[in-house]
Amino acid sequence: MIDLGDRHPLDEATVGSFRARGHAVVRGLASPSELAELAPPIVELGTTHAWDTRPLEERDTYGKAFLQSFNLHRADERIRTFVFAPRFAEVAARLLGVQSVRLYHDQGLFKEPGGGPTPWHQDGFYWPLPAERMVTMWMPLVDVPPEIGTMTFASGSHLLTDLRGTRISDESQELFASELRARGLPLDSHGPLAAGDATFHAGWVVHSAPGNPTDRMRPVMTVIYVDADARVADVIRPGQELDHEVWIGGLAPGSPLGDRRNPVLWPV
Repeated sequence: MIDLGDRHPLDEATVGSFRARGHAVVRGLASPSELAELAPPIVELGTTHAWDTRPLEERDTYGKAFLQSFNLHRADERIRTFVFAPRFAEVAARLLGVQSVRLYHDQGLFKEPGGGPTPWHQDGFYWPLPAERMVTMWMPLVDVPPEIGTMTFASGSHLLTDLRGTRISDESQELFASELRARGLPLDSHGPLAAGDATFHAGWVVHSAPGNPTDRMRPVMTVIYVDADARVADVIRPGQELDHEVWIGGLAPGSPLGDRRNPVLWPV
């Protein structure tokens, strides 16, 4: 069995970039040999258990962006090894500047051949937790060349408390496209990624991704981490009800998170 318990180098420039811009890249976080064992079950289970597998032409804009599967770690021990990796979780904790992180949930994102763009959005819109204390790791399981594309981030948007959007949709694309132009925020990408590289992005950073014009699937695995001491939001806003029930078990506002659904991943 693969062991992902070792530490990965992380320099202060990367930490500083994440906190100032809301995103950073960590190259080589997983090795080719590790992904050779761990990626196949993620892709197999993630695509066969995706929640919306209708033909692309029958889906809305959000549905066309990718096939989605959630909490795959519950289905396969190899996927659990990936999701629970101390190596990944420590990087998340260091970027957030916290002592300990829990799992919020994992999510496989599979952009199909001909799949559409991912509209501008903020992940934190959906989270019934303090999104400024959360971070998403986004790791491609294959090399992602320029013609497929990785995410684009509106750098610094996570710091603007008056910039809050709506659920991911055509409306969020229009809203943020207009706001980003008006505010002159820089749009940055980390360019092509190799399998096992990872980007990390803050809960309130505005981001998007291009469509997939190729005949190859773009499989990505994400893990969302939250400060282990975070508590449920005092008010559960519209759009957060499903996440509140499914990912944290409907805990009462102000409650600490529990170990059964949201175990501590770092330190082990």
